[in-house]
Amino acid sequence: MTDEELAISVSGLRKSYRDNQAVAGVDLTVRRGEVFALLGPNGAGKTTTVEILEGFRQRDGGDVSVLGVDPAKAGADWRKRIGIVLQGTGEFDELKVGEVVRHFARFYPNANDPAEVIERVGLSDKAGSRTHTLSGGQKRRLDVALGIINQPELLFLDEPTTGFDPAARREFWDLIRQLSHQGTTILLTTHYLDEAEALADRVGVINRGAMVAVSTPAELGGRHQATARVGWREDGQARFEQTDHPTDAVRRLSERFGGEVPELTVTRPTLEDIYLEMLGEKEQAAA
Repeated sequence: MTDEELAISVSGLRKSYRDNQAVAGVDLTVRRGEVFALLGPNGAGKTTTVEILEGFRQRDGGDVSVLGVDPAKAGADWRKRIGIVLQGTGEFDELKVGEVVRHFARFYPNANDPAEVIERVGLSDKAGSRTHTLSGGQKRRLDVALGIINQPELLFLDEPTTGFDPAARREFWDLIRQLSHQGTTILLTTHYLDEAEALADRVGVINRGAMVAVSTPAELGGRHQATARVGWREDGQARFEQTDHPTDAVRRLSERFGGEVPELTVTRPTLEDIYLEMLGEKEQAAA
């Protein structure tokens, strides 16, 4: 893959705080236009990694390129090309939504039209409302509006839906998909495995400062090839079969029942199952 195809390229990234090695030789690539989810428990090193990519923290070693530039040496022109949505951008209780977005637009010479950005994040009907009247999901949409006002090529999202109710989370996911379809590269950190599965083209699992695995959500840790669990109901009882060939098992059951199999289910390990297994293996290896 050429450098032009990569939004982020990291090799051997290291960062320590006194005796604590927060990042221990991380390698990572993010392709232009993809949504990449970085997963890991608290203290795993993902926040430090992202802050280095954003240019907010200096590294001890390794090579880092973000949009073709080393963040440690980047200037204002580079910063205009990225967008950052932190867990809380700020409070503007006495300002209206439109006022906040227009204020931030003045920071950039080539900013998006504030009204278009407000519409893009689904807040047109709230443009004249003071921000303290917004719901949690609406405030997060405002955070994203401020993150994309400069037409970023790359958007960083830090735990974007923490504290959201299920409906607000799904609405926010639609917004992220829209941004992705319009060509924005997105790197997000999240503790929600269903969020990573719903949004990400690829996921990376980081623990104890090291990258454990990088893959698509469907194939992470060999998930797509893991033993399946086929379930059905027979003689009034729930029955199950573990098998590496679920299609054959379903065919046999269909023949036995003459077509429709009562309460048929076919499941493989969830992304959460694989994720927790990976963290467990890493903990054991470090013990």
